[in-house]
Amino acid sequence: MLYPSPLNSLTRGTWFKLICGASFGHLPAIRNLAIAYTLAGADCIDVAADLAVITAAKDGIHTARKLAQAHRDSGDPIVDIPWLMVSLNDGIDPHFRKAEFNPSQCPIDCPRPCVRICPADAIAFTSTQQGVIDSRCYGCGRCLPICPLGLIVTHDRTATPSSILPYLTAEDGIDAIEIHTQPGHLDDFRQLWSVLAPAAHHLKLLAISCPDSDELISYLRSLHATISATYDPHPLPFTLLWQTDGRPMSGDIGAGTTHAAIKLGEKVLAANLPGYVQLAGGTNHYTVPKLRERALLPPTDNKHIHGVAYGSYARVLLSPLLDKLDARTDNPGRLEAHSDLMVAAVTIATELVGQLKGESAHNFS
Repeated sequence: MLYPSPLNSLTRGTWFKLICGASFGHLPAIRNLAIAYTLAGADCIDVAADLAVITAAKDGIHTARKLAQAHRDSGDPIVDIPWLMVSLNDGIDPHFRKAEFNPSQCPIDCPRPCVRICPADAIAFTSTQQGVIDSRCYGCGRCLPICPLGLIVTHDRTATPSSILPYLTAEDGIDAIEIHTQPGHLDDFRQLWSVLAPAAHHLKLLAISCPDSDELISYLRSLHATISATYDPHPLPFTLLWQTDGRPMSGDIGAGTTHAAIKLGEKVLAANLPGYVQLAGGTNHYTVPKLRERALLPPTDNKHIHGVAYGSYARVLLSPLLDKLDARTDNPGRLEAHSDLMVAAVTIATELVGQLKGESAHNFS
C-alpha cells in the first residue's frame, strides 16, 4: 500500500499520531505499538526523550516497513513513514512524572484499588514485583486520590534536550520534537528553545503542546514570535504544529473526554495561528465522528482540524494482545513472530487509524 507522506496527511486533515507517552519506558510495548500503528498507517509516533525508548521505537518502525515491503501487492515503494517524534518539557508537566510509594507501608489487608485503576498495569504486588513498575508508569495520576492511606506521590522530571541533539543531525535520526509548555513558562520556553534552535533546521516538524487557559492564545503568539525570530526574515525551516491538550491522558476513561479536546481545538483554530492544529488529551473512538458532526474535518468549507493524536486510548486498545504476547514462551515480546496476535493488533490499530484515513490493514496471515 502506498501511503501519503505525513506532511500531505496534515494538509489533507488525515494526520494520525500515536503517543507512546513522554514518561512511558516499557521497551517491548513501545516497539510493538510502533509495529502495529506503523502498519496501520500512522503518520507520527511520539516517544520519550530517552535513547533506549527511541531505539525501541525505531526498531519497531523499521520492522514494520520490512513487513509491509514483503507483503505489498505491487512494486510501488512504501513511503518512509511515520515520523519519529520525541517530547520535551520546559518545566513541571504531568506528562513528565512517575508515581511512587513504599510498598512496605501498605497494609496486608488493603484492597489495593491502585492496582485495579492503573491503565498501564504499572502497579503490582507479586513475588517478583512490589509497588510501581517505573517503566510502565506514564504519570496519569489516577492512583493518587484512590489510595486509602494517601501513600502515593509523584516525582517530576525534565527531559534533557542535549541527549537527543545528536539524533537531530543523524541520517536516520528523529524527525520531530514536541515541546510541552503552558502560560507562565515563556522564559523557560526561551531557554529550552535556545538549546534546540542551532539544530532545529534539521527537523521536519516542531509541535507545541499546551493545555487551555485564559492566556492561552496570547501565549501561543508569544511562542510563535520567539521561534520565528530565530529565522527572521526567512520562513521557518520546519512545519509548525499546535497540539491542543484538552484533557491530558484521559482518552481511555470514556467517550465524553473528547469534548475537552475538541473545544480546545476549536479555540486554537479560531485564533488563526500560523501552522496546523491537532487534537490530543481525551481523544478516543468518539473524536473523529464528533469532528465530522461539527464539520471540523475535510471535506468542509470551514477551517478544519488537521489531525488527531491518540495516547492512552490507542495503547489500551492493544494492551490485552500485548499481555498475551508477554505470556508466550517462544519469542516473547516480538509481535511479528506471532501471526495471530500480529493480525489482531494491526486490525485493531487500523480500525482507529481508519477513522481518519479509511485504509485497510495489511494481511499477515
